[in-house]
Amino acid sequence: MRSGSLDGQELLIPPTGLGGTLQVPPGAQSVVVFAHGSGSSRFSVRNKAVADALNANGMATLLFDLLTADEEADRANVFDIALLAERLADAIRSLKDAGTLAMLPLGLFGASTGAAAALVVAAALGERVRAVVSRGGRPDLASGVLDRVRAPTLLIVGGADAGVIELNEQALARLKGPKALEIVPGASHLFPEPGALDAVIGHAVRWFGQYLGPPRATAVAGAKR
Repeated sequence: MRSGSLDGQELLIPPTGLGGTLQVPPGAQSVVVFAHGSGSSRFSVRNKAVADALNANGMATLLFDLLTADEEADRANVFDIALLAERLADAIRSLKDAGTLAMLPLGLFGASTGAAAALVVAAALGERVRAVVSRGGRPDLASGVLDRVRAPTLLIVGGADAGVIELNEQALARLKGPKALEIVPGASHLFPEPGALDAVIGHAVRWFGQYLGPPRATAVAGAKR
């Protein structure tokens, strides 16, 4: 089910009816599906900022809720990576109802526990997933599949995110495809420091631009503001 225009379209993703927001810029050449982190939703200000920059670079984006309101009440669900990965796979399947989007190169952007779900789905879907970006992710929670992830994967971590850097370094060593680790100096887990989120945006735009299609130089420059 859908409502609104194609640009800024609100979706209900089957089979659970989770809410989603689809943004499709004119002439979109790729699509990135977001998996948010613990305690967040499709309205995450940080993920929305990343999505806006990707839209400015000609990439469609889908942000959606991974859990229902009742499921969110049980904190254990936030760390149920198998459940989160299943919901992410549902969201990807829903793109078949959005015309040609289902045929475009697909990227995944995951934050915190959502990054683990993105890696699980990348391992399962193989060549269907063309690139993955993790922001402050917990790739260790996808430990069982890291050796099977061959999609180009960028791990972005804050330089002041104690413990998480090491987890990402360990995960990086196990990934089999093109890979990189970007550490944002002085940034903590949610990247609230001045300029930290802009650094995340710049890294994400460049990575997806490289593996999903060429970025627009003016928009990339704007993301660095």
